[in-house]
Amino acid sequence: MGKATGFLEFTRVETTAKEPLERIKDYNEFHLPLTEEKRCEQAARCMDCGVPFCQNGKMLCGMISGCPLNNLIPEWNDLLYHGQKEQALDRLLMTNNFPEFTSRVCPAFCEKACICGVYDSPVTTRENERAIIEFGFENGLMQPQIPLARSDKKVAIIGSGPAGLAAADTLNKRGHNVTVYERSDRVGGLLMYGIPNMKLEKHIIERRVELMKAEGVEFKVNSNVGDNVSASDVLNDFDAVVLACGSSNARDIKADGRDAKGIYFAVDFLKATTKSLLDSDLTDGNYISAKDKNVVIIGGGDTGNDCVGTSVRHGCKSVIQLEMMPKLPDERAENNPFPEWPRVCKTDYGQEEAIALFGDDPRLYCTTVKEFIKNEKGELSSVKTVKLEFVTDEKSGRKVPKEIAGSEEILPCELCIIAAGFLGCQSYVAKAFGVELNERTNVKTEAGEYITNVEKVFTAGDMHIGQSLVVRAIREGRDAAAAVDKYLMGYTNLK
Repeated sequence: MGKATGFLEFTRVETTAKEPLERIKDYNEFHLPLTEEKRCEQAARCMDCGVPFCQNGKMLCGMISGCPLNNLIPEWNDLLYHGQKEQALDRLLMTNNFPEFTSRVCPAFCEKACICGVYDSPVTTRENERAIIEFGFENGLMQPQIPLARSDKKVAIIGSGPAGLAAADTLNKRGHNVTVYERSDRVGGLLMYGIPNMKLEKHIIERRVELMKAEGVEFKVNSNVGDNVSASDVLNDFDAVVLACGSSNARDIKADGRDAKGIYFAVDFLKATTKSLLDSDLTDGNYISAKDKNVVIIGGGDTGNDCVGTSVRHGCKSVIQLEMMPKLPDERAENNPFPEWPRVCKTDYGQEEAIALFGDDPRLYCTTVKEFIKNEKGELSSVKTVKLEFVTDEKSGRKVPKEIAGSEEILPCELCIIAAGFLGCQSYVAKAFGVELNERTNVKTEAGEYITNVEKVFTAGDMHIGQSLVVRAIREGRDAAAAVDKYLMGYTNLK
């Protein structure tokens, strides 16, 4: 624990964010770190709670409670409070390959399961984690950890998102010879092109990739296995293969006028902006611009919010975010007790910026698009929305959406972005390796296993469990690495 009475003496203090109208002027991260003294005070709030739910990482009622990586949170909070940052870094890296990623983009399951948050505010665990890992990089502690001995085993990782990188890092540190194939021009997958720069600056990813290269991991970009790289060659050249290609099939919207020009998937919209930003600081114009356009975003989740923030930075004329589900309560409901994940309404950075710029929350709840309306050139000019109510289906007993008659509304819209989630992996990679898919079009394995129906072919991440989060992808990559190691060596000490 931290200071015995710390949770009584100190209140929760978060890092300060730049004002919305100021931060939308660029695509940089916008949180300002606390002083060392204030950070130690925040670590001191960690309690001697007896049962640290923060590091539990189990599913409760279909939702994660606590850290999926089982980070040793009370231990490194105590070390941080006592100024023993090097030791805190060692404990942090025992369970998390990439704290610099999770401390920026994780929804902080740990904090939602913090005992201190039951009657007060939870410990700033995610920000403490970021302070520890950045201390390590800034003070030269993150040096290449080259294995003292190498096995003669070669492992191919297909995909360089968080699951692929975690598997590669873990297997390389074990002493195996690891090659990562990435179909894009930069390493990082979802981290590089799915998450906007203002949430995760890309030099943070490149910094880690360079460290992994120095440790012996080989990266091959512009290498699309199943397309310009033969899957059979990979199978012949490697002793094991891990498929970590993500859940890339975007969920579409079926409505009249869907063929209108000006409708894009969120992944394409976000990737184009980040790539142009990195290539030319947006001067090349090779991105889907929202400038001076009325933007409608279909989807109320984190990706939809990222599209709001990106559209605002482009200089959109207006932005609306449609959410088909009802607004969540502002506080925990009685049927959502601690330590379950709190199903409450949150206003994220993009929505804050839209409110500051336009004066209103961009979200419309219980609403979806019924029709895309085109002009004479076939370009999107507006969308017809309709309100929804949820009624009980007589056969299944489940709540299903039903249109409310007469609730249609026309919204001006020259750019529509579909951020409605994903429906599994892209099948060409699975077909190239001959692995089976389940009913959700994820790669099929036995429950709790990572090996597929094809000898020496494993899977991890969203390709295995469906669309999820960076922290769960890292957990998947670590667990798949342990399965591969056991397959290659007959035993494993990896956790």
